Amino acid sequence: MNWLMIIFEILGTIAFSVSGAIEAMKKEMDMLGVLVLGLVTAVGGGILRDIVIGEFPPAAFRNPRNALIAIGAAFVAFLIGAILSKRKQNTNSKIWNQVLLISDAVGLGAFTVLGIQYVQEQAGYENLVLLLFVGVITGVGGGLVRDIFAGNVPYIFRKHVYATASIAGAVTYLCLEKIGHMELAAIVSLLLVLVLRLLAAHFEWNLPKVHLHE
Repeated sequence: MNWLMIIFEILGTIAFSVSGAIEAMKKEMDMLGVLVLGLVTAVGGGILRDIVIGEFPPAAFRNPRNALIAIGAAFVAFLIGAILSKRKQNTNSKIWNQVLLISDAVGLGAFTVLGIQYVQEQAGYENLVLLLFVGVITGVGGGLVRDIFAGNVPYIFRKHVYATASIAGAVTYLCLEKIGHMELAAIVSLLLVLVLRLLAAHFEWNLPKVHLHE
């Protein structure tokens, strides 16, 4: 299954990096800000995962491959944004928001699965509660760090069943994996998270809130 995990890792890294880069451009950050936000979005979840399981230094520092991929993806996104800006073709924020939504959803699904798989293979843990928690924290961690760096209230706390989609993907992966369908579990879980995020954004699904008025 290593080949599938490598694909998930690269796909998730690029997707999260692009989402971070777009958020930085929406905040009118300079090139360094775009690169930094793309980088921390891509590796943030993995670093939080390694802190939880006590692995130091985190994998992001021991193997710079994903960091380099993230920086490259953010730089490409910045170039595209700069070219479109000069041609005055990036005025439609809806298009950028859609790209942000899709890339963020792909990264969320990919890293939810990767978090579980990494802890199983590298650390040898099989505790279901730990696997579920680590899968979700790996999935939502990148977006959480991105939103904090961008000065936003994190999506995980306010909008479109973000963490709920990650939880659903993690539970689905663990259930299908237990009956011996590891590759199917990974693919189905990624697609489930992606579909849930897109449907939640389209139909504006949110968890209940309490509105306190002054």
